[in-house]
Amino acid sequence: MMSRLPAWVETGGVALAFIAGAVNTVGFLGFQHQAVSHLTGTSTVMSVALAAGDFTQSWHLLLILLFFVAGAVLSGIIIRDAHLRLGRRYGVALLVEAALLILAMNRLNQGSDIGHFLASAACGLQNAMASTYSGAVIRTTHVSGMFTDIGIMIGQALRGLRVDRRRFSLYVLLITGFVSGGVIGALCYARWSYTALMLPATVALILALVYWWYRHHSVLADNCR
Repeated sequence: MMSRLPAWVETGGVALAFIAGAVNTVGFLGFQHQAVSHLTGTSTVMSVALAAGDFTQSWHLLLILLFFVAGAVLSGIIIRDAHLRLGRRYGVALLVEAALLILAMNRLNQGSDIGHFLASAACGLQNAMASTYSGAVIRTTHVSGMFTDIGIMIGQALRGLRVDRRRFSLYVLLITGFVSGGVIGALCYARWSYTALMLPATVALILALVYWWYRHHSVLADNCR
């Protein structure tokens, strides 16, 4: 049960979902309609390209997949644990993510495909940052699993079974954050093209600073008790 879910987990999760929604929208609108924050669709398109003998596109999509994994590997090196806990090096990971997004924006504005791969790595890093909390799987770069879990919980409620309302509300908030990021990302892309990636990069940077401030003050409060 998640009745004691810290506020920083909810707030941070929604902000991360917003970042992923914005990045994924820019990816869909600009990277030949390819998502970069989750890999199911990318894997399917790569399969179609392989079947059609389009090895150039297949190689491009494979690199997107591999860079996503590389981002997750980087997260494992920085954070060293899959469980959410105050005190982990989330601030460092968020700074790296912001740097990757800024580099991706720069390369994409210069017409380089490397920008696609860097954006995918940023999403892989973020997705690996927060894996589990109190038995709940938390993913911020895609929402399919959360929609599934919401459906399961609604079905359980209809059968009169007890439902973890805290988890339900968390998933609704994460989905809302992802969709909101997508909407704003699309509006920014329509006006500034790939420079729209500066928005999620800035949010990641702000989130890192807020996390360090919150962690510092939490430690001071604990020491004063």
